[in-house]
Amino acid sequence: MADSKVQPRMGNTGFIIFLALLSAFVPLSTDLYLPALPDMTKFFAVPEIVMNLTLILFFVFYSIATLFWGPLSDRYGRRPILLIGLTLYMLASILCGIATNAYEIIIFRVLQAIGGGVATTVATAVIKDVFVGRKQETTLAIVQSMVVISPAIAPVIGSLLLTFISWRGIFFAQALLGLSVIYGSIIFKETHQAENGTTSIIRSFGRLGALLLNPGFTALLVTFSLMSIVSLSYISSSSYIFQDTFHLSSRMFSLFFSFNALGMLLGPLVYIPLSKYIDRFKIIYASFGISIIAGVLVLVFGQMSPIAFAITQFPATLASSAIRPPGTYLVLKQEENDNGSASALYSAGGTIFGSVGMVIVSIAEATPIAAIAWINIIIGASCAVLLWLSLTFLKKKITV
Repeated sequence: MADSKVQPRMGNTGFIIFLALLSAFVPLSTDLYLPALPDMTKFFAVPEIVMNLTLILFFVFYSIATLFWGPLSDRYGRRPILLIGLTLYMLASILCGIATNAYEIIIFRVLQAIGGGVATTVATAVIKDVFVGRKQETTLAIVQSMVVISPAIAPVIGSLLLTFISWRGIFFAQALLGLSVIYGSIIFKETHQAENGTTSIIRSFGRLGALLLNPGFTALLVTFSLMSIVSLSYISSSSYIFQDTFHLSSRMFSLFFSFNALGMLLGPLVYIPLSKYIDRFKIIYASFGISIIAGVLVLVFGQMSPIAFAITQFPATLASSAIRPPGTYLVLKQEENDNGSASALYSAGGTIFGSVGMVIVSIAEATPIAAIAWINIIIGASCAVLLWLSLTFLKKKITV
């Protein structure tokens, strides 16, 4: 880290924790209230698909918002944009907590998504501002390994909160999370010099299109964003699978969910030492293969019991998580400038494709386990083919 970019009021450890909290906004904004989804569905007396819109639309608008926050952070700097977005997130969380019907929840979750969209985009851009080369890749892995702790502990915390308070308190907890990260943004030292005032906002947003015209960037963006379908389809359907299909309590659901979230934690941690000795592309292809194998296992054994489903899904969770550090590094490596815009497109790509996975499992609510299995198989195979095609036909246009 260059001396001029050291965080004097945070320190290096505090800086990494701050980046991890920012990167964890999506899982914390979803997984914390996952145990409450079935109860909220009954409380408001609405169909399951209506309450699932609080998840689906969150990811849709989150992805749209990142496309705005990224270029704005390139033009005005990371810190002021963070403060604006996180303040909106905190206020929207409070509104969710006082909502009187399911449709208000949906609207306020959209506002939450718009505000929270600033977090992941800016966190990734800041890492690229500060670190280079392998240090950048390992920092991404470290931050993402810390990030995936949140899916492991968030449902547990959520289910514990539900024993003392109603689902409304969970949204107030999210507001407190927003407040804590706002404080971090206040003491955060800017890592990106704002653009010259003569640069128009339209020109800043135009960089998104310019990036998409880079064939290497776009090919890898699509390939690695597709894997979000695997993780987010599981996240959005897990509470219904464990609580409605297998008839477990919200607390037992949180324990099973935490087991699979352990795979999210181990993925980046496994990748770091392996990448010292094994080419990153071999690890990536192996991860795609593991996702396919896991899908077959879920299809054959997953419906037998909650334990069987959790164990057979675990390899797919591990594989999709292990791909994140090299995938993020390779996508951002294709563009050495416009860090905010590149990070925005990468965040948007993952959430857009992830939302597709959530819609698929919502439509297939009668057979969610089979849907998860086929998603693992089809996405794993598709990503392997897309990566091979990209490296074969765009070899001279892809920076590794």
